[in-house]
Amino acid sequence: MAERPGKPRKPDWVIDKERARRAAAAETVWLFGLHAVRDALANPRREKLRLVATPNALDRLGDLHGMEPEITDPRIFGKAVPLAPDSVHQGAALEVKPLKWGGLSDVVLREAPGERRPLLVALDRVTDPHNIGAILRSAEVFGARAVIAPARHSAPETGALAKTASGALERQPYLRVPNLAEALAQLKNMGFVLIGLDGTGEAPLPDLLATLPGRAVCLVLGAEGPGMRELTLKSCNHVARIPFAADFGSLNVSNAAAVALYAASMA
Repeated sequence: MAERPGKPRKPDWVIDKERARRAAAAETVWLFGLHAVRDALANPRREKLRLVATPNALDRLGDLHGMEPEITDPRIFGKAVPLAPDSVHQGAALEVKPLKWGGLSDVVLREAPGERRPLLVALDRVTDPHNIGAILRSAEVFGARAVIAPARHSAPETGALAKTASGALERQPYLRVPNLAEALAQLKNMGFVLIGLDGTGEAPLPDLLATLPGRAVCLVLGAEGPGMRELTLKSCNHVARIPFAADFGSLNVSNAAAVALYAASMA
């Protein structure tokens, strides 16, 4: 007897995509440290799941915005929450879902009050959460609309990143895109001038910015050492360098981003 046809099997790529979506939906992040936890509690966009704190930390957190805390003894705090032993948690930890900022165009085309020019930062293969946290902090200070990075080659939201960002993670959009080259092409179509920062750049960044008054700019930085990938470099409209006083100079990527953001925000 002929076998009855069953429901067609989904292709493997569809199954993998659905599994990834379910895993992402189940993903949670533990934020730690008084500043990071306090700012996350105050963020209405943040989905908050569990707050664990010592009595002393609870007093210092202030408004819990409706969260019911789990109070624990400082001597057993490390057993109450899954943090790395060297985490400087200050007796406070908050389990949350990663922030959802929306699509690329939803964020980067949103005008920021008081900005001199629309500013973005794109990062290629910057994987250190401390560097990204520091860049988010600088991006907020200098009025960038977003920090953009590839989903597979960048640091995800972590407690270490949030602590280094000192609250900026809750306010500064951090967009991890499926394909950085495609995102950069979209930014060009939106009117952004892409400026790659590299020691081999022919033009000093301040001189280049002076030729682009009022133009929307995306500063593109690569990881320390390997720098930007070739495709990323080719995607840039210009490649500039940060001028140094000495014959040789190099900056940590987060310091380079801060200097470049200041220059672009003031030009």
